[in-house]
Amino acid sequence: MEREQKRFESGDLPALRRIVCEQGLLSRPDGSASWMQGDTSVLVGVYGPTEVKVSKEIYDKATLEVMLKPKIGLPGVYERSREQMIKKTCEAAVLGTLHPRSSITIVLQVVTDAGSLLSSSLNATCVGLMDAGLPLNSLFCGVTCTLDAEGNLTLDPTTKQEKEARAVLTFAIDSTEKKVLMSNTKGTCSVEELQQCITASQRAADTIFQFYQDSAHRKYSKW
Repeated sequence: MEREQKRFESGDLPALRRIVCEQGLLSRPDGSASWMQGDTSVLVGVYGPTEVKVSKEIYDKATLEVMLKPKIGLPGVYERSREQMIKKTCEAAVLGTLHPRSSITIVLQVVTDAGSLLSSSLNATCVGLMDAGLPLNSLFCGVTCTLDAEGNLTLDPTTKQEKEARAVLTFAIDSTEKKVLMSNTKGTCSVEELQQCITASQRAADTIFQFYQDSAHRKYSKW
C-alpha cells in the first residue's frame, strides 16, 4: 500500500520566500519529504529506527547519522560540515533514548541551491522526521539571514544576496522556547547585530512552525 501523499503550499509568507512542501512521496524510507523554499529545493528520506552495526551501537540511545548529497558530484568538506550541524540539531530534538541500540539515518539530496540551503535542509529534515513518526521533544526550523555593508538585514536570502552580504547567519530554532539549537556564521558582525539577527530569526520561526502545523493538519484531515 502506497503512502498517502500530501502537497501543501504556503502562499507568500512575510519576509520569507514561498514554501512548497510534500510529504510521503518516497516509498522505501520510513519518512520522506520534499521542501522547496523559493527556488531552493531539498529532498529528504528518513530511515529507522533500524538495526545498527555493533561498531556504531550506543547502549542508551539511538545512533543518528546524516548524509547530505550535493546536486552534482560527491560530498566534500562543505557537505560534511553541514551534516554535522544538522546532526547536532537533530540530536537535540529527537528522543533517541526511546530507541537505544538502534540506528536513525537521514539522507538529504540537494535538488537546487538558490540560497539559504542550510536552513532549507534543516526544515526538510524536521518535516521528514515528522513524516516518519519519530518522537521529538520539540520541532525545529532553520532560518538564514544576511547583513549588508550598511547593516540592513535580509531574511531567507538568495544566492546573489548571500554573495553580496557582509555576514551570513543561519540559526536552528526550537518550537517550545524559541531557543537557538545551532548557529553558523560566515563573515563579521557586532554583538548587537547578532542579537538583532537572532530576534528576527525567532520571529520568522513562528511563521515556519505555523506552516508545519497547517501542513500536518492538511495531511491528516479527513475532509
